[in-house]
Amino acid sequence: QVQLLESGGGLAQPGGSLTLSCVASGGTIGTYGMGWFRQAPGKERAFVAATNWSGDKTEYADSVKGRFTISRDNTKNIMYLQMDSLKPEDTALYFCAKSSTPFFIEIGTTASDYDVWGPGTQVTASS
Repeated sequence: QVQLLESGGGLAQPGGSLTLSCVASGGTIGTYGMGWFRQAPGKERAFVAATNWSGDKTEYADSVKGRFTISRDNTKNIMYLQMDSLKPEDTALYFCAKSSTPFFIEIGTTASDYDVWGPGTQVTASS
């Protein structure tokens, strides 16, 4: 029933910043862990970042640690990905996703941990 829609993608210069948003409708995401994944041309869908249901725990892929920040506002049913110091290697289609289990004790880092996905938003970091 819940649907996810990403926004905020676009073109940025290397070293620049973008903020992605994931808006949920048709249901609440406040009891579920949430994650961001990305897929670049010719590559498999890869984990980027995730947060637990309350937003007080986060995990990041090594490739984005120190540059990306995941957050959520459960009162607004929105999740964010702040991307700083962008690199050309960050160019990909970015997806937000909802975890399958509410109030789960762990943070999922694989696609199989999630059961609802947005259609994706394109991020391009190029000079």
